[in-house]
Amino acid sequence: MVNKSRMNRVAAAMAVAALVSVALPGASAQAAATTPRIDLRVLVVDDGGSSVEAITAELRDTGVPYTRVQLGGSGRPVIDAAFLSDVVDGRPRAKYQGVVLPNENPFGEGSAEMAALVAYEAAYGIRQVDAYTWAHPGVGLEYTDSGGYSGQLDGTQAAVTAAGKAGPFGYLGGQVAFEDNSALVPESYGFMGRPRAGYTSYVDAPVGSGRASLVGEYTHDGRSELVVTFGYNQYQQQFRLLARGIVDWLTQGVHLGQSRSWFAVHVDDVFAPDARWNKELDCTPGDYACAGGEGKESTIRMSAADAQYAAQWQQAKDFKLDMLFNGGAGEEWKAENGGTDALTAQLVADRAKYRWLNHTYTHPFLGCIQDTTTVPWTCVKDASGAVTWMSRAEISAQIRDNVNWATSKGISVDRTELVTGEHSGLKTLPQQGQDNPNLAGALADNGVRWVGSDNSREPAQRPVGAAQTVPRHPMNVYYNTGTNAEMADEYNWLYTSRAQGGSGICEDNPATSTCLPAPLDTDTGYLEHIVPAEARTALRHVLANDPRPHYVHQSNLAEDRTLYPVLDRVLDTYRTLYAPNTPIVNQSMKEIGTELGRRAAWDKALAAGRVTAYRIGTAVTVKAPSGVLAPITAPNGTKKQLLLGTADFGTAYAGNRSAWTGPEPLQSSVTLRLPG
Repeated sequence: MVNKSRMNRVAAAMAVAALVSVALPGASAQAAATTPRIDLRVLVVDDGGSSVEAITAELRDTGVPYTRVQLGGSGRPVIDAAFLSDVVDGRPRAKYQGVVLPNENPFGEGSAEMAALVAYEAAYGIRQVDAYTWAHPGVGLEYTDSGGYSGQLDGTQAAVTAAGKAGPFGYLGGQVAFEDNSALVPESYGFMGRPRAGYTSYVDAPVGSGRASLVGEYTHDGRSELVVTFGYNQYQQQFRLLARGIVDWLTQGVHLGQSRSWFAVHVDDVFAPDARWNKELDCTPGDYACAGGEGKESTIRMSAADAQYAAQWQQAKDFKLDMLFNGGAGEEWKAENGGTDALTAQLVADRAKYRWLNHTYTHPFLGCIQDTTTVPWTCVKDASGAVTWMSRAEISAQIRDNVNWATSKGISVDRTELVTGEHSGLKTLPQQGQDNPNLAGALADNGVRWVGSDNSREPAQRPVGAAQTVPRHPMNVYYNTGTNAEMADEYNWLYTSRAQGGSGICEDNPATSTCLPAPLDTDTGYLEHIVPAEARTALRHVLANDPRPHYVHQSNLAEDRTLYPVLDRVLDTYRTLYAPNTPIVNQSMKEIGTELGRRAAWDKALAAGRVTAYRIGTAVTVKAPSGVLAPITAPNGTKKQLLLGTADFGTAYAGNRSAWTGPEPLQSSVTLRLPG
């Protein structure tokens, strides 16, 4: 049965080869006579599977232009010679620099479309990614019954080979860990095969006494395929680790778009106390409605020792926290506690060790005037039924007074950055369906250009007058808990059913929340369950080229210092998985806002078809609309053409160079000179 199958595949391969000259007559001769133009765009043939969707998401999120052809779509274009190439200004043009297929031949045996692709790839040196296939000789691998494996891959500890490190995956530290988040749910499946002639393994794993390949390059018939033999989706760690290398291999290291591993952590409410969760009442007295909470209010606030620990932790981890401060709240605390405040003294003494960000002077709600006698709160309205808003003058004072307080303490603050308390002033659904109409003016009064927003509510950047929002990821480390036990208790309340003693929120909202099978042990649940889950979520953002900052609260640096185990796991895991040439990028809010704005402008230009980019030999030309910077990735040694001479292009990251760039003065396009 196996021999017959092999014979059929050989016959099919011969049939495809026989069709090459029919599909692209004279293409090889034409390309050889004149150096062809290769457009910087990827062709994606989509079968609706998660593996192709994952690669497509990486292209989209990185900023790589692509054309998607839906295999089962009615009226889809036919992939033939005219679809793939033409002639521009007398020069042969390859319309796509790389091809992503669901597998090595999704069109069927004897397909003219596959024959056209084979001829095109061979003629122009275009590479092909087989997003997910099985181990067999047709992709350069032995069958799994010849020293390989097929089955579940959860928890597999794969590794980058020497060829992978020298090639497309040199940014990795060596380990490719497959997720195993639940013993009850199969999470990944695949095939591992031993290489045949023409196949170079880039990622392999142990099988018996040897190793077999999961990712590799198969070179044959004048073509190169990147063969992936396991299934995945865009969120799984194993794909996220390999995604950058897949794109770099496909594009031969030259493409539009760039990516980084971003991580910034905002610590809100510094100098102010945060209200404490009450384990008996299952609510937070003093913070909105809490039945029976009168007189049971309690707060959490960092101590001077906590501040000293934060500075020491930063140095040990080589990672800087953003301190979002409320100077007036600190002054109120000092006045109420004998006129001294060791925490403020310590943080001010260490002020140069942190980035500081304005969080308003006393942390009031800057939106509508709230009526907190209702549950949930509502906006107060005047006699005519109009909403009553905090005034422009009051908002402006909160911004201005906090900056002045910082200046008086020698704390350096960027006046263009602001995060309001609870992101207030911005629309807050369902109670406040619009921004406070006085907010934009107050921002302008103080020169604020970047205002923090809640990514869980508003994931897209948007304007607020002349300012732009910077969406922030909330971390699931609660503001109203100072100890591990409090964290686990509140988590149990939110994530267990009513029958288990919880709130039942999870069972009422199954689409967005999953109930725990049983309550966590409050002594061990935080470190054993919550920390791994939250670190996994944060790391997923880091690996997904997502620059949005994460935010927590000063209470998480106090008492049991609940934040550090999460951050330790994120940073330590990342630095184990990645090589030193691919460090975490920790930016200020202004820098993050600028990055998001550039991406939005770039995506708009791509969608409008207003970007032209191509490569002719070692010259790369990129034209974008005026004022729109282009993200470009290129090999080390690439030079940017200046009006007179050249300069090194971009900054080094992950084994190549990349940057947002535009034309030099008196130039209409960007021109890069590739090495060699």
